[in-house]
Amino acid sequence: MRWLALCCPPDAPAGDRDALAWLALGFTPRVARLEEAVVAEVSASLRLFRGARALRQRLQHEAAQAGLALGAVAWAPTALAALALARCPQPPCAGPPGARLDALPLPALTAARAHHAMLARLGCTRLGELRRLPRAALARRFGPALLAALDQAYGERPEAHDWLTLPERFDARLELPWRVAHAPVLLHFAEALLRQLCAFLAARQAGVRALRLAWRHDAMRPRDAADGGELTVATADTTRDLRRLSRLLGEHLARTPLAAPAGEIRVSADTLLPLAAPSASLLPGGHEPQERSACHALLERLSVRLGAGQVREGRLHEDHRLEHMQRWQAWPAPPAPAAAVRRPPGPQPTWLVEPPQPLRCDAREQPLLAGPLVRVSGPHRVEAGWWDGGAHMRDYFVYRSATRGLLWLYRERLPADAAGWFLHGVFA
Repeated sequence: MRWLALCCPPDAPAGDRDALAWLALGFTPRVARLEEAVVAEVSASLRLFRGARALRQRLQHEAAQAGLALGAVAWAPTALAALALARCPQPPCAGPPGARLDALPLPALTAARAHHAMLARLGCTRLGELRRLPRAALARRFGPALLAALDQAYGERPEAHDWLTLPERFDARLELPWRVAHAPVLLHFAEALLRQLCAFLAARQAGVRALRLAWRHDAMRPRDAADGGELTVATADTTRDLRRLSRLLGEHLARTPLAAPAGEIRVSADTLLPLAAPSASLLPGGHEPQERSACHALLERLSVRLGAGQVREGRLHEDHRLEHMQRWQAWPAPPAPAAAVRRPPGPQPTWLVEPPQPLRCDAREQPLLAGPLVRVSGPHRVEAGWWDGGAHMRDYFVYRSATRGLLWLYRERLPADAAGWFLHGVFA
């Protein structure tokens, strides 16, 4: 058997150990909590991850992506031995496993730590020296638990563990160490729960498009204040990027008032969506998913800062009238229907001019706008509107202006009293 012991740094939040355990479940189903560490039996996973070194590097990479700091990491044939090696700042690196354990100090084993003072007076300071003492006398003097722990560490007695399992949904709470009166301060404590969420999603090979942050007001709240509040953070695509979720949550909290000081927060995610790890590409241009995700992250923050509906995106719409082939909706818009939408016959302007602006003409009946215009493409004739009483016949063109850029113009043919040139759109 091959056991891996994972320890969090001494100053890490208490929830980081749970996050580390969930992260380890993405590498092996045999994961358990053992005192202050997380132990994982990975002998069946070594071939899948191409060896112990590659598995450790992959685990460290996944932990960094989830915002988790790894402390000591140690390998051993048993879980107790791996924990004992991880507890020592400079464990012996050479020799068989038994010899490495023999060289460890007594406090490396929890069962021997309680008797350290007495054993030190006997001249016993290492696990190897403790193991060489007479077993019967050692059991009478210090109890059978010490011998049992020694045998389990050296692999002479089987170990029993309660294996961890992943819950179906994520729901974690945190009691705040003090009363928080301003919502942006909640982000500092919510990041600990977000790290747990990202580790949970990594083990599930999943992501989220929405998460919920709820808080409860403390007992000293005003009478007119509710028990708590909540907000929902939505993303444009499926993600488990800790930095992206944290920055987006911070944008929401910066604009959220608290009716009373908060004493507890909770982060939950009910709907999990499949999210495979991005695959590397040997060909140029393989970074399109990462670039799209970065663009979505920027648009998410802008939509929170500017307000709902201020960030918009264009969607093609089935209509043969050119000005109705594109509709702008609040971003992110709902998914487009599966049915194919006919593409417009030419470029669509970024902005429509409503109502269309009439233009002057020169002696040759050519449009003018801040000077002469140069035709780029056209005409494209459209005859429509008879069903709603607005029948017209238009010839659409793309013109270039030296001062205004690309313009979308049309020449009205029908009705006769409205004939002329009009500015109908502007290309960004």
